[in-house]
Amino acid sequence: MNNLELKKIANEVRKGIIISTHAAKAGHPGGSLSAADIFTYLYFEEMQNIDPANPKNPDRDRFVLSKGHTAPGLYAALALKGFFPYEDLVTLRKLNSYLQGHPDMKSTPGVDMSTGSLGQGISAAVGMALAARIDKKDYRVYTLLGDGEIEEGQVWEAAMYAGHKKLDNLVAIVDNNGLQIDGKIEDVCSPYPIDKKFEAFNWHVINADAHDFDSLRAAFAEAKTVKGMPTVIVCKSIKGKGVSFMENQAGWHGVAPNDEQKEIAMAELEKAGEELCQK
Repeated sequence: MNNLELKKIANEVRKGIIISTHAAKAGHPGGSLSAADIFTYLYFEEMQNIDPANPKNPDRDRFVLSKGHTAPGLYAALALKGFFPYEDLVTLRKLNSYLQGHPDMKSTPGVDMSTGSLGQGISAAVGMALAARIDKKDYRVYTLLGDGEIEEGQVWEAAMYAGHKKLDNLVAIVDNNGLQIDGKIEDVCSPYPIDKKFEAFNWHVINADAHDFDSLRAAFAEAKTVKGMPTVIVCKSIKGKGVSFMENQAGWHGVAPNDEQKEIAMAELEKAGEELCQK
């Protein structure tokens, strides 16, 4: 899939994030938007044997959303991939909906692991990668973390174990948008330097641009060449990317757009989509 096609899909992912969080009157649009291009690249380019008709294929690559609160972005990508109707995104967080506020592997098609409590997702991903080795399977495991999330100690327990076990079938992605619920990450409890920390835990480190598909393609291609250690891709991103009034604003971490804000956001995304169609 070429970059233009990926950009069009990513724009639809962003629309889905706005539609779902607005309908729910709750959710986490900021970090979902910053990761929209990453979700798009993973599900439409990178991961293998992902088939909505066979979601439990034992040979499929696995994805764990460690920063589970950004489920609106994951759900939009899964809907566009064909796991469930895009129209169901408006049921986010509603009673009896299968689209919970955080991913639920028991009820949501395409979700490989239930997550929410920060730090637990990468821990489960490490276990999955180890299981693949034990079972002599070739599938790869991907997990997406927030840069605020990596302030959690459990992240580093998992990172230490993955490095110790040389899990080269594991790829972690850090969505480095620089903001968390309480403000700038360096003001709350700085995890910098992120790359040096992972290097110290025996990981191969790649730095990438979260909003540049050439950069993402090169990073994931490099990760496949790494042997004897897990890989982390530290993706520099913009929180709220794609919606002007949400960009680089910590206040949009966990606040849904109201009716007026939704209309403004959707108008911007519609315009972006029209411009992409003219290229």
